[in-house]
Amino acid sequence: MQAALQLDQVMKKYGSKLAVNGISFEVRPGEVFGLLGANGAGKTTTMRMTLGLIYPDGGRILWNGKGYSSELSRIMGYLPEERGLYPKVKVSEQIVYLAELRGMARRDADRELKRWLDKFGVPEYYNQKVEELSKGNQQKIQFIAAVIHNPDILILDEAFSGLDPVNADLLKTTVRELRDQGKSLLFSSHRMDHVEELCENIVILQKSNTLLGGNLKQIKKAYPRERIILETEGAVEGLADVRGVARVERTGRGYEIFVTDADRAGGAILELAMRQSIVNRYQIMEPTLHEIFVKLMGERHE
Repeated sequence: MQAALQLDQVMKKYGSKLAVNGISFEVRPGEVFGLLGANGAGKTTTMRMTLGLIYPDGGRILWNGKGYSSELSRIMGYLPEERGLYPKVKVSEQIVYLAELRGMARRDADRELKRWLDKFGVPEYYNQKVEELSKGNQQKIQFIAAVIHNPDILILDEAFSGLDPVNADLLKTTVRELRDQGKSLLFSSHRMDHVEELCENIVILQKSNTLLGGNLKQIKKAYPRERIILETEGAVEGLADVRGVARVERTGRGYEIFVTDADRAGGAILELAMRQSIVNRYQIMEPTLHEIFVKLMGERHE
């Protein structure tokens, strides 16, 4: 299957400063791809090059196997991190106008806007000014602006910024629906838990370089499991004395146990717990993306 979006050894310089150094990845149809990194890592520059707003100084970017063309504005949607809507203009006026710029007929754009507002449960926003909405609801309107023209490729930069848990879940559901429709989504976020929920493949940037990239499941398998969740009816004594246990933390329902070797220490922990109490949960946890990122950053600073 041909990648909808492909970056091949893409590089960008600003004077003597290297902003992006040889990044490569591809986003397939029906995929949410995660682009991660701290501030200044090169994420924004990568996204701007992907959008065709700036050009790379090396490498190549292909959209559906082709180079940059004016058609790009019709097949791509962009949700920026910054608020990009006019605060004193009605939602309907500016969203329909933006859709027309993407090639939609006014009648079709108006119909699609009403459909999206109904989907998000806010049909009353049609005639409201953007400044009259909360930050979270402004984000939902900005999302509609990015998808109203039914793009094939969607660039989402900090899509969940300002959203409460209910609206964040609504947007996650929508992102999954777009993925299942065959859309290609490039998703940038500081929230690694959101990336874990939505993305199959990722790239992590650090100071313009690719720190880590590939399939998320395979990446996790390459790192040791160093955490065990134990939930019991009563207290369990002696967990810290089990060989291979580095640290024990009490939680509301039991214990979070940090180990150097989960396979070796796990059996002894479970056996000890079962002798002293009823075990409601025993789970060796795979490393989170956050833990992997912190570990990688620590290794780079050593």
